[in-house]
This record gives sequence, structure tokens and C-alpha cells, in this order.
Amino acid sequence: MKWLLLLSCLAILSLALNFLSYRLLKKRILKKRKWDLNICCGKTDGGGINADIIHHTKLPRFVLIDSIYSLPFKDHQFETVLCSHTLEHVEDPVGFYKELTRVGKQITIVLPPLWDFAGVLNVFEHRWIFLTLKKVHTRLPAHVRLPLSRTVQRILRQRIRA
Repeated sequence: MKWLLLLSCLAILSLALNFLSYRLLKKRILKKRKWDLNICCGKTDGGGINADIIHHTKLPRFVLIDSIYSLPFKDHQFETVLCSHTLEHVEDPVGFYKELTRVGKQITIVLPPLWDFAGVLNVFEHRWIFLTLKKVHTRLPAHVRLPLSRTVQRILRQRIRA
């Protein structure tokens, strides 16, 4: 009985931390400034150009891109670039980060921090764990492959196109 109570408390804590990380802190970061480029924007308007490999919803100044590893922008075209909750999904975070630094002068990366257990351990969508307690970064933090992510995603036939 005590184990069930402990597991329930851990599940509730995990969901609360994920809500804090992904919903509240992400919104706060987005509202902090206007971003010249919001890359892999999903359904979020960054204020400048919003770019993604999939057109999720109608956004102003949206650019559909073919590959995150070869962005259709000039070198240092953007002063500020926001990449939020993307690097944990991609096959090659180092290659993508290099492309971000090519097109932007100030790169801001938003990642699930280690204290967001539900975000960090999401083997259904994520491929990498970033070894950081911070949510916002100006450089690519150390990272390791998320155990079992390839296997789970292959079994479920999930394709992450980047």
C-alpha cells in the first residue's frame, strides 16, 4: 500500500513539474522578447519569422522548411533565434545547432531540464537527454542518447522527420 501511495505521489509530482516546465516557463520565455526567428515553432508565434518542417497551424510570417540541417536563410540573417523544445527530438543535435549558429547571432535554446522527469524520459518522442538543470541555454549542453528511445519509436513506427 505504501508503494502505491509513493508511486502516485511521484506521478503527480512528475506531471506538475512537466506542466511548470513546458507550459508556464515556456510561455514566459516566449513573451520575454520578439524573436527574429522561431525555428521549429509548432503552434507558437515568436514575433518574427516562424519556421517549421510541418505546417501545424496558421501563423504570421510562416516559412515551411525542408530540412533543419540546411536552413533556407543567409549566414547571420537573424539577430535572435529561438529553438524551443526541439533538440531533444532530432537525430543530430550538434548538426542542427551548427546550422542555428550559421543563421543567427544570438541563439536561445529551450530544453526540458533534468528536473522535468516526464519531459526528459519521454521515449515516445525524444531521442536525447540534455544534462542540465536549466531550461534556457545559449550553447548546446552536454547530452546523451535516451535509452530505449530508438527501440520504442521503431516498434511504434514513429517517424520524426527533420
